[in-house]
Amino acid sequence: MNTATLWTIESLESLYHQPFSTLLFQAQQVHQTQFPNHDIQLSTLLSIKTGRCSEDCKYCSQSGHYKTAVEKQTLLDNDTVIKRAQQARDNGSHRFCMGGAWKSPPDKDFPKVLDMVRSVKDLGLETCLTAGMLTEAQAQQLKEAGLDYYNHNLDTSREYYPEIISTHTYDDRLDTLRKVQQAGMKVCCGGILNLGESVTDRLKLLLELANLDPYPESVPINKLVPIPGTPLANNKSIDPFDFVRTIAVARIIMPRARIRLSAGRNDMSDELQALCFLAGANSIFYGETLLTTPLPEQDKDQLLLKRLGFKTSMAKETEDVA
Repeated sequence: MNTATLWTIESLESLYHQPFSTLLFQAQQVHQTQFPNHDIQLSTLLSIKTGRCSEDCKYCSQSGHYKTAVEKQTLLDNDTVIKRAQQARDNGSHRFCMGGAWKSPPDKDFPKVLDMVRSVKDLGLETCLTAGMLTEAQAQQLKEAGLDYYNHNLDTSREYYPEIISTHTYDDRLDTLRKVQQAGMKVCCGGILNLGESVTDRLKLLLELANLDPYPESVPINKLVPIPGTPLANNKSIDPFDFVRTIAVARIIMPRARIRLSAGRNDMSDELQALCFLAGANSIFYGETLLTTPLPEQDKDQLLLKRLGFKTSMAKETEDVA
């Protein structure tokens, strides 16, 4: 059970609007208490099936509703996935995430996905999958195959959600999260900033996450990468200090979660990334691409982490969240 404080929007607004230095100091105090090893978890995400998705998420290059430059790709074979997972492990990644562009995984492909999970698990990597909405039976099969984490982002606040997606509801997403937790897997769930949402929408997203029971063990914070051909292609970039403030609040209200810098990191300066780590981020996606968007070069990431004095050795993951 989640015995932590049930947060309110008023309490989150109070945190967020503190002086910047006060907020970061508070977030760093929480972070130092929960993660004294100063380690950054490295994760790699591979798109196992790309494009032709029936969902109409306005930010997504893989939606079949928009004309983008993404090259469509059917489900990869297991050998290719194993090879990419081995490369990720050899390059220092601790978690290997697989992403399939589906509303929900189709019956004809699901056994192949289960084989991928088993194969990656056998390599000694943490396993994560994002493949849309799940049935109870699918969630249980994934657990039995060895899946550690299932990713299913809420994206934004409940109120702003209909402005971004119409092909499924907020409650559809929450229902999948419940099935994942009931099957005994950990949840990877976060959102995307810069969709045109307000600060209040960002805080309501964090509020929804923090008040889950338990809150997600892994929380990716994405910065929109505007994709030509999508409805959000011309969105202006979020203020970097607002981005850091959001991470700091996430750290304070979900103290033991891995807060992950995800999409958009390729456009961040070293200084901005350092501020995000100071605010409590302690995981990054690492590799050439994040599904279809670029990531910084691996050598550049390793150099930055070395300059900042962070370890990348895997700390023991906790089984429960306070």
